[in-house]
Formats: sequence, C-alpha cells, structure tokens
Amino acid sequence: MDKDSELCDNIFHCQMNGRIAAKQRVVEEMQEVGFLGLGIMGKAMSMNLLRHGFKVTVWNRTLSRCDELVEHGASVAETPAAVVKKCKYTIAMLSDPAAALSVVFDKDGVLEQICSGKGYIDMSTVDADTSSRISEAITLKGGHFLEAPVSGSKKPAEDGQLVILAAGEKALYEEAFPAFDVMGKKSFFLGKIGNGAKMKLVVNMIMGSMMNAFAEGLVLADKSGLNTQNLLDVLELGAIANPMFRLKGPTMLQSSYSPAFPLKHQQKDMRLALGLGDENAVSMPVAAASNEAFKKARNMGLGDLDFSAVHEAVKFPEHTS
Repeated sequence: MDKDSELCDNIFHCQMNGRIAAKQRVVEEMQEVGFLGLGIMGKAMSMNLLRHGFKVTVWNRTLSRCDELVEHGASVAETPAAVVKKCKYTIAMLSDPAAALSVVFDKDGVLEQICSGKGYIDMSTVDADTSSRISEAITLKGGHFLEAPVSGSKKPAEDGQLVILAAGEKALYEEAFPAFDVMGKKSFFLGKIGNGAKMKLVVNMIMGSMMNAFAEGLVLADKSGLNTQNLLDVLELGAIANPMFRLKGPTMLQSSYSPAFPLKHQQKDMRLALGLGDENAVSMPVAAASNEAFKKARNMGLGDLDFSAVHEAVKFPEHTS
C-alpha cells in the first residue's frame, strides 16, 4: 500500500470511528427509554431499540409478554406510571384510542408521574381529538408530548423500516430522532398536534380501500374462470404494481392470513378516517363501502387475522355469524 492509499485508509477509519462514537453519545443522551404496549408492533419496535444499544424499560397489560424483551436486556415495570418515573422518554404503542387514553388517565397511569423534563411519545394510531386530549393533559403537568403514529406493519417494524409521522413539540421530535432512526427508515415532522394522527388515518384509509378492491378483483377473476396467479403476474407488471399486492396476493390465494396488521385495527382506522371525513364534509363512498366489508369480516370472526382476510368476506357474501 502506498503512502497516499494508507493516508486515505486512515482518514476513512477515523471518520467511521467518529460516526460510531457520535451515534453512541446520542443514544446515551436519550438515557433510558420506556415503552408501553408490546403487541405485534410494540414488541418489534422495542426489540430494535434494545439491539441498537438503548436501555429500555417495558410495560404491557399482560406482563408475560415482556418476557422475551427481558431475555434481550429490557427491564420491566409494573405500571405505566412506574415506567414514566424511571425514564426521561416514554413511548407508547397501543391498540386504539380507548387504550391510549386509559394508559394516560387511569390509576397508575402516565399522568401520575409525568412532569417537567420528561417526554411522552404516543405512536399509536388514534384520532386527532384523542391525541389533543393526551397532549393537553401531559403539558398541563409540565411534560412534553409528541404524537408519532407509524406507517408499516409487522415486517417493517421488525426491520426498522417504518415511516414515522410525528407532530407536536419540535424539540422533543429532535431529541427522539435517534430512537426514530432505529425504528424507521424515514421520519416526517408534520407540525401541530393532530396532523400526525390525520395523516396516518388518510394513509390507512387508502390502504384499506385498496385492499378491499384487490380482494374483489381476486374473487372476480376466480369467478370469471381466470387464473388468479396470472392476475397477480399481470398486476405486478402494470402501473398499479405495489408492495402490498406483491406481499399479500400469494397468501390471499392460499387463504393464509397470519396477522401482520390485524383486521380489527384496519376497520378501526377506516371508522376513524370516515369520522375525519364527516368533520371536513368530504364524501368518501369508496372508503365507506370498504369499511362495511371490514365490518362484515369482523362479524365473521376474522378480526384477529391479517387485514387481508377481508378477502373471505368478499368470497362469501352470503355469510352471517
């Protein structure tokens, strides 16, 4: 190796070591992070934090769900209040608005320990009113609040490839960015409280409507005597090719619906999106029809399966529970 090459190599290694050290300092500055809610998404997200050197204290209503995280170095707290007391930053990933409100306002909840210098980041998918209620309560106690729902399901959560839709206190967003960088591939700061919630509902409304149309297309092709695998191949080569069709299509043909995003949560998001449409006088007949299909699927007992199980509701229109 000549002197110039050796010099370049030394500079490269110095830069890399500097970046690694800087990243480690940022992680240490976040101190210990609390995490409330270890469902499909929360478990994957908190696991990524642990793998990237964060100290994490977890809580879940069913405490046994914490066991796997403990094996990877997490600590467990018995209540949300205990998590907030221990950690400067607490993240929540909960199933619906009722759960998000309960964790904050109920006995042993977040409000009992939130105070000046502590931040609360709610990454649940809720409506803007719920997010605003939580924000107001947190800030009245002197705490800092950020809503940060995510776009993505189980696999992106496991791979740290979520899209994070944050709104609220910009300073807290900047402080939390090292954690967001671990959990997601891209973070957006969308301004005032409620904008993150609204963006997530719009995204999921589009996704649910697409899934329902996709299911109808698969059933129509089958009933018309077409090869449904051929349909998937044609779609993949056309203008509407997309990762969701590519991922879900083959499993839908096999009637396999292992939950990456439970159908009951998709229907909840459709309902909340339609409510947002009512507030803004936006006619949404496509979303409304899709919501009915998801409701029917829930009535068929499919709520805990993947949201692609709406396919079964389209296949069997005469089904009643």
